[in-house]
Amino acid sequence: MYTTELTKYSAKADIGKSSRILVVEDEELIREMLVVALAEEGYEVITATDGRYALEHLKNYETELGEPAFDLVVLDLMLPQINGLDICRLIRHQGNSVPILILSAKASETDRVLGLEVGADDYLTKPFSMREMVARCRALLRRQRLSNMPLVPVLKYKDISLNPQECRVLVREQEVNLSPKEFRLLELFMSYTRRVWSREQLLDQVWGPDFVGDSKTVDVHIRWLREKLEQDPSHPEYIVTVRGFGYRFG
Repeated sequence: MYTTELTKYSAKADIGKSSRILVVEDEELIREMLVVALAEEGYEVITATDGRYALEHLKNYETELGEPAFDLVVLDLMLPQINGLDICRLIRHQGNSVPILILSAKASETDRVLGLEVGADDYLTKPFSMREMVARCRALLRRQRLSNMPLVPVLKYKDISLNPQECRVLVREQEVNLSPKEFRLLELFMSYTRRVWSREQLLDQVWGPDFVGDSKTVDVHIRWLREKLEQDPSHPEYIVTVRGFGYRFG
């Protein structure tokens, strides 16, 4: 039976740490369907049946269990104690940036705009399909993970700068176009300047351990890289050949 106490579900507890979703819904049938649909996707699902308990557990859950807080809140608007719009306002007022998906029978444009303006990230009107609800939850969780990813620093060496997140390379302040393998080679070189790499090590790092082919492919890509980076490719300044060993950057 469902109660106003926090209830925890996970259909796939053995898959490792999954995203934790708080479902706040007072209608038992809808709540049960949400739990089943989300738990089947491998999410850890927590339920609360009114606004007061939802707020208490949003505040206390991490402290009590020593685990990360919720990754997503699925929130009905028409709730006992405290309605969904007020919950949304309070969550944002407390500085909590957890993604919020509102579920509501109110389908007018005004209602949707109001829900988004008080801090919701998405708004789904009832009745809805469980497939669409799961897809929207997945999209919100993916967006949150991407926003929480640490920034990868731009790599710089003399006149070359490489931005790993934008996949952009500037040489003497001019952008150059590199193939994926050329980009990965340069990123590896710039991450370990002055290190000498053998052809086999470069193949393993850039092409992967399952690569089947001639190690001379490394020489070909090095030549192409030099043509794009060096002012005089026949007398390279950046990618230097270390005879008998391999290649060194810098």
